[in-house]
Amino acid sequence: MPRRTTTLIASTLTLIVLLCVALLVPTPYSEMSPGPTVNTLGTYGGDTVIDIGGHPTYPATGHLNMTTVRVTGADYHINLVESLMGWLRHDDKVVEHDTLYPKGQTAEQADQENAEEFSQSQDSAKVAALKELKIPVTSRVIVAAVVKGGAAEGTLHAGDVIKAVDGTAVTEADQVAQQVTKHKPGQKVVFSIVRAADAKKASAPVQRLTITTRASDDSGPSRAVVGIQAGIEHTFPFTIDIKLADVGGPSAGMMFALGIVDKLTPGSLTGGKFVAGTGTIDDDGTVGPIGGISLKTIGARDKGAQFFLTPADNCEEAAKDTPKGLTLVKVKTLDDAMAALADIRSGNDKALPSCKS
Repeated sequence: MPRRTTTLIASTLTLIVLLCVALLVPTPYSEMSPGPTVNTLGTYGGDTVIDIGGHPTYPATGHLNMTTVRVTGADYHINLVESLMGWLRHDDKVVEHDTLYPKGQTAEQADQENAEEFSQSQDSAKVAALKELKIPVTSRVIVAAVVKGGAAEGTLHAGDVIKAVDGTAVTEADQVAQQVTKHKPGQKVVFSIVRAADAKKASAPVQRLTITTRASDDSGPSRAVVGIQAGIEHTFPFTIDIKLADVGGPSAGMMFALGIVDKLTPGSLTGGKFVAGTGTIDDDGTVGPIGGISLKTIGARDKGAQFFLTPADNCEEAAKDTPKGLTLVKVKTLDDAMAALADIRSGNDKALPSCKS
């Protein structure tokens, strides 16, 4: 066989091997890209995103769009070709897989965590919106979860209402741990509870249950624990259903809250303009930072957004690469967002607090 032919065959085989490696061998990276952006005032997948019953609602115009980031799955690592393409594209971002999914976390665990965060964000959005409108919301401390094999297993159950610990009334979730940790491991603690099945009854019986504490097994100083996670359950004066399939995480909280406020008040918060945004929200209306801000601004602008409500802690990053034609508006609280929308609908753009790099 001629030497030139041998060299050509060897080169071709080497190229094929390299291509196979590039296409088949996974890298330690994942890919992020702009995801769907949904108008909280409208419909998605045939369902009304925010559906309110038992209270007067009003038609709203314009857009209050929540934004998302699309990411590769927890059980998938992109290959070398995908990595290179992602690094070259402006609207994609390649990150270390462990940044999105901690080592040992399965796809099912990641989905469950995102679903729980999404549910909590909806609950906080409802509370913040109703507080903004001065509509009373009642709350109570509950057993949010019971640790399998923990001291409370079989005695306390998820959904039980915690009225007091050792005779001290509790109104906040962290007060439960404060009372328990006053004990030493092995000492007894008394919970006054109403069973979940009786929680909605006007005069539900209160039970006193004694649990022997155990020593914590996590890092840090040993402390007394009973093996539960306390949480807050809110009771709303009317129904507010948020329906949005295939979305997880807490980052839509602020936009859900604004959508609820808009539907419960006459007129339009946006004045008919296209406003998008992102940010977590807590029960008191504080707006928190999120991940993937630059991808969310790209996705919003591609859909036609003119203004983007940006968490203050994300402002510097977002301002480094702002899509042309999109105005970034800095917000720290729901009140800030409401004030910004007042300026937007009146055309007073110069008054808007801007993000700076």
